[in-house]
Amino acid sequence: MVRHSLGLSTRSIYLGLACISLTLHLLLAVFCLSVLQSACVLPTSSSSTSSSFPKIDPVSHASSSSAAASSDKQVTSHQHGERHRPTPGAPGPEGNGSFSENTEEAKKLIGAGNTVPKDRGRSKLEELFRHPLYNLPRSELQQDDWLLRLKTDEEAEEVENEETATDDSITSDSDWQSASEEEGYDKVSWTRDKETHPPWLRFHLGISRWELYDRKDLNLAQLTHYLATQRILGAVQKKGGTQLKLLVSFPNYGQALLKPMRQPRDAETDVNLFYFSDFERHNAEIAAFHLDRVLGFNRIPPVVGRLINVTTEIRDITTDERLSRTFFTSPAGNVCFYGQCEYYCSTEHPVCGRPHALEVSVATMLPDLSLAPRRSWRSPWRRSYSRKKLAQWEKDPAYCDTVKKTPPYDHGTRLVDLIDMAVLDFLMSNMDRHHYETFEEFGNETFLLHLDNGRAFGRHSQDEPSILAPLAQCCRIRRSTLLRLRLLSHPDFRLSDAMRESLAQDPLTAVAPLLSEPHLSALDRRLAIVLRVVHTCQERNKDVIYNDLDQYDDQKLEYNP
Repeated sequence: MVRHSLGLSTRSIYLGLACISLTLHLLLAVFCLSVLQSACVLPTSSSSTSSSFPKIDPVSHASSSSAAASSDKQVTSHQHGERHRPTPGAPGPEGNGSFSENTEEAKKLIGAGNTVPKDRGRSKLEELFRHPLYNLPRSELQQDDWLLRLKTDEEAEEVENEETATDDSITSDSDWQSASEEEGYDKVSWTRDKETHPPWLRFHLGISRWELYDRKDLNLAQLTHYLATQRILGAVQKKGGTQLKLLVSFPNYGQALLKPMRQPRDAETDVNLFYFSDFERHNAEIAAFHLDRVLGFNRIPPVVGRLINVTTEIRDITTDERLSRTFFTSPAGNVCFYGQCEYYCSTEHPVCGRPHALEVSVATMLPDLSLAPRRSWRSPWRRSYSRKKLAQWEKDPAYCDTVKKTPPYDHGTRLVDLIDMAVLDFLMSNMDRHHYETFEEFGNETFLLHLDNGRAFGRHSQDEPSILAPLAQCCRIRRSTLLRLRLLSHPDFRLSDAMRESLAQDPLTAVAPLLSEPHLSALDRRLAIVLRVVHTCQERNKDVIYNDLDQYDDQKLEYNP
């Protein structure tokens, strides 16, 4: 009896313990479930959290993993320093996504939306270009002052009779008709009426002895729009030069020089890197064109920025086998290529889309050399391009005395033309000016072409006084140039403000500012240095100003607010 009651009590104890254990397990399970559920709930969308916690589509998340893997290579935002990640669901390199989607992704990658707000008030740039210094009357251009011209009726008839007309000639009213059956080219008929000419041809026909283009010419806006929007029909690597550049063709038989983006806009050139080893920058080519125009020189062919699809607009259409062989897909899923050249053409220094979108500069081509030959001149202030040697001008303070006695610098405007170019190069910190070119048609009485500016705007934190050696050693400057520099130093026409407004007209500004604020500030700082050098020259010398405005007095041209 005792044993029986003891057995019942033992079983009751075991049963109670089992119930307590089961209850504890159930409580623990409920607690864990609630913790896991709360951890998996995304925060509610709000203006303050949506950018930090983006909603991810489960279907597209897998396809975006390869793009997310490249987050270490994202370009830092210019204004806020935050890194922009790829848009979830972006198509891979072989995906079916539209280029517009890739373009939007590229804008985020490069810092879209960080542009400096445009002042909706008065336009400093417009007021600058209305100033008398930018509207000086010129004598009427004569027939031999134009680089190219249309044939007269008599010349056209003579050529037709001799049956020696070439495809490049423009003769009678239905002078040139395209006979090309190549796919993609426009069927065109060019007459003497300039309205039938494409923008690039109008640009060629507008080149004169004194400037590449007239700033007031309405064709300039049409030309830059055409460069930014025309369908690219072909792309091959351009021969010559030290770094990668492409020659692209358009359906209206025009061509342009393309330079790709190689590094972020806010990246400064390494101080330990020699000037001849620096990257060429696409935004430097664009900014140089705008700076040349703001200074009133008009000696750089129009350049515009553009977002292209590196796959469909280069890789798939190129007929250049050497270029085609260098395309590959990076581990991050971006389409890349490197071409063949002396510097930075290797798998270690590729040009890559994101994954297809690529920023480029597109520059107007000058007339073919068979129509308008150019002469290349070695700059007297050329650098040694050596890691150890100095050039003669770097060792001899009186070097300019020798230059002044040497043709073509011993007469005419060639010396002050060269000093104009030195001022331009100093403002944009371009140390790579070893040669310059002129059109042979005009002999020595013409302007200098300011070509190849890709190594400009490399450093904003450091100035290079040696670039101003032609001005400092020769103590000579055009009066018109000096007056415009003084005007641009005035707060109402500040150079940095004029440049910011001018660059805002470029399509790539919608992606990010073409020049960072430190680069714009450096322009003002360097302008002040140029004016100080001129002032020092005037204190030591009498014949400093080359007066190209002898019919005007300073009171009419100086700015009086």
